[in-house]
Amino acid sequence: MMKPFESFKFNKAFGQNFISDKNLLNAIAKDSGISFNDNVLEIGTGAGTLTEVLASHAKRVVTFEIDKKLTEYLTEKFASIDNVELVLKDALSTPINEIEDLFMGQDFHLVANLPYYITTPLIFKFLEETNKAKSITVMVQKEVAEKIVAKNGDKNYGITSVLFQYYFQPKIKRIVSKKMFSPPPKVDSAVISMQRKEDVPFEKGFSDFVRASFAMKRKTLINNLANSGYEKSKISACLEALGIEPAVRAENLPFGTIRQIYEKLAK
Repeated sequence: MMKPFESFKFNKAFGQNFISDKNLLNAIAKDSGISFNDNVLEIGTGAGTLTEVLASHAKRVVTFEIDKKLTEYLTEKFASIDNVELVLKDALSTPINEIEDLFMGQDFHLVANLPYYITTPLIFKFLEETNKAKSITVMVQKEVAEKIVAKNGDKNYGITSVLFQYYFQPKIKRIVSKKMFSPPPKVDSAVISMQRKEDVPFEKGFSDFVRASFAMKRKTLINNLANSGYEKSKISACLEALGIEPAVRAENLPFGTIRQIYEKLAK
C-alpha cells in the first residue's frame, strides 16, 4: 500500500513547497500553452500533483526529483501513467546533453514549480546551454518574476531583465499567494511564461557584455565596460554615434539599445 504523502518530512535543504490546489495546477498547465503534441520537462516532482496534470495535457513528461526519500512514493504513483518518466537526479547538475537525450533530440517545454534556491541558475541553464527548450513556464518568487519583466529605469531592471527579454517573450501570468503552498514559503510567488524567440540564437559574447555592463550598479556604462577590457575612447565614440549621453548607466537603457551598443563595439 502506498505510503501517504502527508507522512513525509519536508526537506528545507531542497526548498520543498508543494501545491495541491487543482484549479491552480490546471491554471499553470494552461499558462504554459502545452498540447498533446508537446514534450514537457518538469523539475521538482514533489508530490507529483503538477506532474499528473501535465501528463493529462502533454504527449510526454520527464520529471526530475532530487529527494530520494520520495522514490517509492513517486514510482508507485506513476506506475500506471505511461507518458511520465521519473528521473531521480539533480537537474541543475545534470549535463544538458543528458537532458536532451531523454527527449531523443526533440524540442521540449520546461514547466515547473521551481525550488526557490535554484530558480535563477536553472533558468539560465536552459537559456545558455540549449535551444531545445522552446518555452519556460515556472512558478518562481514574485521578486524574480518582476526582475525578468522589468523595464529600463525600474529598480528591478538588470542582467536578468535584459537577457530574458532579448531571447524570450516573458509575461507574468498570475500572482500566487504563499498560502497556496505546503509548507507556506515566506513570500508570494508568480507564474511566469517565456516563449523563446525563434530567430534569436544564444550568443555567449552578448551575455558576457550584458554582465559587464551591469557589473557595478552605481558606475556608468563606460566605466563598467572599461573595467572589463573595452577601450574608453571606443565606448565614448560608440555612444556619441548612437546619440546616447556619455554618463549613462546600463539600467537606463532598453535591452534593444544595449544590443545596438554591443554590435557597434563588436565591429
